[in-house]
Amino acid sequence: MNKVYSDARTALAGLVKDGMTIMAGGFGLCGIPETLIEAIRDSGAKDLTFISNNAGIDGAGLGRLLETRQIKKMISSYVGENKTFAQQYLSGELELEFNPQGTLAERIRAGGAGIPAFYTKTGVGTLIAEGKEVREFNGEKYVMETGLFADISIVHAFKGDTEGNLVYRKTARNFNPMMATASRLTIAEVEHLVPAGEIDPDCIHTPGIFVKRLVHVPNPVKRIEQRTTRKREETL
Repeated sequence: MNKVYSDARTALAGLVKDGMTIMAGGFGLCGIPETLIEAIRDSGAKDLTFISNNAGIDGAGLGRLLETRQIKKMISSYVGENKTFAQQYLSGELELEFNPQGTLAERIRAGGAGIPAFYTKTGVGTLIAEGKEVREFNGEKYVMETGLFADISIVHAFKGDTEGNLVYRKTARNFNPMMATASRLTIAEVEHLVPAGEIDPDCIHTPGIFVKRLVHVPNPVKRIEQRTTRKREETL
């Protein structure tokens, strides 16, 4: 089975449909599958639900799909860097299912592990718990959260082999490994594509059994969400 596709559009061909739920890896702009996001934009699919830590920024990442109004709902943790997101949400154009960040991560992990729900103390007594089951364990209250599972996951990896085994680099690992397990079909864009067998098995983060399609993106643009530098000190 050949998992490697010539480009992102070809890899997504016949998969993306209106109303789908899609997981998109990344944190801020770090480790986002931007090439696959652009291909989803070009597909024209609409009324999409995206599960992602955030919605990119204006003009980058999922922000591009917000600009074309292809996203109907976001299941997210942090959305503070995107003015388009705020405008659409406040005007009622965009639905938001807001999650504490750890809860979002665990909901995705649970979905990939086949766990339908779990209990957590996070959010008890707040708006997060409204309408959800609350139970007591050992004298403490816990709110029930459900696992998340998507139609498609799109992830970005530093290295991958032709069998779909993936390696993520440093903080770009973030949500990508969990999301790769939590959908019916995972598509990965990889910066370095190598033959099967070249990656040390002990270094693999996502086993190829979870990945059905691959796209080689050798020189991705890596944007910095907020560039902060110290003023250069004058030297005598």
